[in-house]
Amino acid sequence: MHKDETDVRLLLKTHGDAIYRSAYLLLGNPHDVQDILQEVLLRFLEKAPSFATTDHERAWLLRVTTNCCIDCLRFRKKHSYTDLDLLKECLPTPQQQTHLEELYALPAKWKSVLILYYFEGYSVAETAKILRLSENAVKKRLQRARDALKIALSEPEENRKAQNRKSMKTLNQTEFYHRKELS
Repeated sequence: MHKDETDVRLLLKTHGDAIYRSAYLLLGNPHDVQDILQEVLLRFLEKAPSFATTDHERAWLLRVTTNCCIDCLRFRKKHSYTDLDLLKECLPTPQQQTHLEELYALPAKWKSVLILYYFEGYSVAETAKILRLSENAVKKRLQRARDALKIALSEPEENRKAQNRKSMKTLNQTEFYHRKELS
């Protein structure tokens, strides 16, 4: 089946917000998001997939979006840019606005499951299908992401820095003792 401009317009009208929101939450940079949106549309046109339902189409698009974003993050790891003020204006609740920095600091694999589960409303099983992971992997990533956010939100910045220094000191002492035993 050949896709045309009408199909792209309908796709953007139906799923454009979800694609944009997911890409923005993963990347945090509006310029990268525009590139990802173009890439997703190109893949839609090139592959010309036929979908059984609108939900199947949305899941495919979000999976392609997530994969493209992860590729972008790998490629541009050293040259990242985040305009968090623009995203804060787009988020609906003040609680989401205050926790944006903590969400953005998470690894992409944790952010992707959080976005699909909490922002897009997919179940664990649906998220697992979209990301081609087992349900247990999705549950574990959700758990780790929630734990990381809980720590980030409960501890003031000074306590986190002190904890990191303490962890590094313990790690260095352990490493010292292991080296001493080996010599």
